[in-house]
Amino acid sequence: MAVNTETEIIYRKPIAQDGAGIWELIRDTGTLDLNSPYCYMLLGDYFNDTCLIAEHEGAIIGFISAFLSPRNQDRLFVWQVAVAGTHRRQGIAKTMLTNLLKQKGCQSVRFIEATISPSNMASNRLFLSFAEERSIPSIVTVGYSADMFPDRTNHEDEPLFVIGPIINQM
Repeated sequence: MAVNTETEIIYRKPIAQDGAGIWELIRDTGTLDLNSPYCYMLLGDYFNDTCLIAEHEGAIIGFISAFLSPRNQDRLFVWQVAVAGTHRRQGIAKTMLTNLLKQKGCQSVRFIEATISPSNMASNRLFLSFAEERSIPSIVTVGYSADMFPDRTNHEDEPLFVIGPIINQM
């Protein structure tokens, strides 16, 4: 558990009981795909070695969900990154990503992958600046095209960001 004493933000692994709070955080962003509360409970229970929470005064103000690729255990797919509106633009998302890579469950990670809609400027900036600040190569390639999503969702393309290789930089 990492504590930033300057802002009193605690970074920790989620647990199943955090599911409802994570769901509320994702809902309140208004921009991320909202999954069921059960999904967030499962992430806290079964995938907590590759997920992280930012907490301030007992409230969940940040969440990053990720998992190791079943095909390539050196690839961490970052699924969602959320920061409460009251705490944005303070570096919390980047700190969560940095702390996540330091967790034991991410020791084998050499590449970070994420699909990001072009309109999600915050996530685009997060991943590109994360790579740039650490001089880690990054590419953007084909991910999931808009026509793969159901028509009623009016979903954008989701290009695939690949950052790596990461070599002893965390």
